[in-house]
Amino acid sequence: MATVSFEKAQRWYPGADEPAVPGIDLEIKDGEFMVLVGPSGCGKSTTLRMLAGLEEVNDGRILIGDRDVTKVPPKDRDIAMVFQNYALYPHMSVEENMAFSLKMAKVPTAERKERVAKAAEILQLTEFLQRKPKALSGGQRQRVAMGRAIVRNPQVFCMDEPLSNLDAKMRVATRTDIARLQQDLGVTTVYVTHDQVEAMTMGDRVAVMKLGVLQQVDTPLRLYDKPANLFVAGFIGSPQMNLLEGVAAEDGTVKVGGYAVPVDPTAERKMSGKVTVGVRPENWRLVTAEEGGLPVKVTVVEELGADSFVYGTCDVEGVPSNVIVRIAGRHHPQKGETLYVTTDPQHVHAFDTETGERLSD
Repeated sequence: MATVSFEKAQRWYPGADEPAVPGIDLEIKDGEFMVLVGPSGCGKSTTLRMLAGLEEVNDGRILIGDRDVTKVPPKDRDIAMVFQNYALYPHMSVEENMAFSLKMAKVPTAERKERVAKAAEILQLTEFLQRKPKALSGGQRQRVAMGRAIVRNPQVFCMDEPLSNLDAKMRVATRTDIARLQQDLGVTTVYVTHDQVEAMTMGDRVAVMKLGVLQQVDTPLRLYDKPANLFVAGFIGSPQMNLLEGVAAEDGTVKVGGYAVPVDPTAERKMSGKVTVGVRPENWRLVTAEEGGLPVKVTVVEELGADSFVYGTCDVEGVPSNVIVRIAGRHHPQKGETLYVTTDPQHVHAFDTETGERLSD
């Protein structure tokens, strides 16, 4: 086990106008599960591949523990990579696939069998050891790929969207298995995904990236409660945060069209000019028309049992085309019905519209 340090690590692809990763600074603790998340093309996989040695580092350096591995070949970095396409040998059995790297390293046969058997037991693959990959489900194949990484006893696991080929139910089950396994083994893990729900449920900390630049590195709950800027606010959360554009008013509210949104007192002192306020779907409260709430005309209701998500439109200037409100599951608004919603100051996130930076403490 070891820490991982990126020190202004840069990757610039030949012929590109700009670097894919301009220069990332990131410290990953010993035994930590770090998730890199962001939209497609944000540089998260490039960052992981730089750590694994599959991409050249043009500037800066990468350390595993106290060892500078920037120029070290992948095979000598003591990392294990898990890919999204499993990368299993189809002509080999599960046991042979898991043992292959040990065989190449000339590990004695008895030790190979022992390490494979132990990993298979952890991953509940013992009964499948003699099967070929084609006889396994997608989730079982991914566990074999995990087993191949585990038997090597690496200092660092690198996982590049390992669940993207699985169906929704299998993804949920397998991400739980991976999180539990990592906790049991205590191996430093760097995990890449574009799925922010995956990131929030698995990571000890999550690094949100945009265009190769880190936007915020924090615990999942703090990312949700205190997004550092508009990008993180809009990216983290499912459904996403409602972002309303308005203007700071003298009374300490933000005027969105003719509607006054109350904000946290910590933001009032910093507000001037254009301000964007964010409200999570669960932080809206239903009120009557007389109480002066924001009018939302219902277009779609997603009924999830315990609660429902209402998607609606609002004619107030500055309000996005879709307003999302979470309500109790037994409340059934009809399509075309108008709901009136408001919120409380402590639940409102305020951001500078021009810079995107957070204004609330």
